[in-house]
Amino acid sequence: GPRNAPHLQLRHRHGGDRRRRPGRRSGGRLGGRQRAGAAHRRRRSRRGRERRHRHRQPGQRLEAVKVAVLISGRGSNLQALIDAGAAPGWPAEIVLVISNVAGAEGLERAGKAGIATAVIDHKTFDGREPFDKAMTAAIEKAGAEFVCLAGFMRLLSDPFIDHWRDRLINIHPSLLPAFKGLGVHQRVLDAGEKASGCTVHFVRSEMDTGPIIVQAEVPVRPDDDAEALAARVLEQEHKIYPRVLRLIAEDRVTVEGERALIDGQ
Repeated sequence: GPRNAPHLQLRHRHGGDRRRRPGRRSGGRLGGRQRAGAAHRRRRSRRGRERRHRHRQPGQRLEAVKVAVLISGRGSNLQALIDAGAAPGWPAEIVLVISNVAGAEGLERAGKAGIATAVIDHKTFDGREPFDKAMTAAIEKAGAEFVCLAGFMRLLSDPFIDHWRDRLINIHPSLLPAFKGLGVHQRVLDAGEKASGCTVHFVRSEMDTGPIIVQAEVPVRPDDDAEALAARVLEQEHKIYPRVLRLIAEDRVTVEGERALIDGQ
């Protein structure tokens, strides 16, 4: 019945009216760095316009957005992104998978898909910022322009988040802003909620905050335990994360104030 059908919805954070394209610091392509000079700005703006219309020109081959994925564990959302990337014309390419855990199953998934991997162990660094700097160096060396968190179990430093602002997304297994943090599914059940779900959002300094791009709602059933609810939510995670990455790679997502808009809405 309708109650059991996952419900996709867009949730927006309200803020100012300044609109910008994710990852574009001067109207150019993802990951570009701002440089002085009117001629350079014009070139970048022209490239930005070309990318903004990429989804409106069927058959035109444009360079895929290069993506790094950060993991700590099994990498099931990574696998969903890998599987989506096998489709013809997929507009994003995973060029690097980083794990802070040497034995993470997601590294094996990446290896089977022929994707470069790196283990950067946070325990070998003196604090969060040096660790994050090492990740940024590896990401940029791989040529990645955008970063997806997929079960990455480390809090990120403000300099890392600022460096990748609007080029860094996360997926969380609740309908944010409700139920931030860990142990979500049992907390949802304990609260007697009738629905749960998952959220893809741009990352900000405060944990599990930032402009919400897409959410999928999942009904909570009377006989659910945390494991059953988690499994049903995970099915939706595997659907919406590739969907959001595609929207971003097609340049269809903008950030206006602290709101994420799709096709300007």
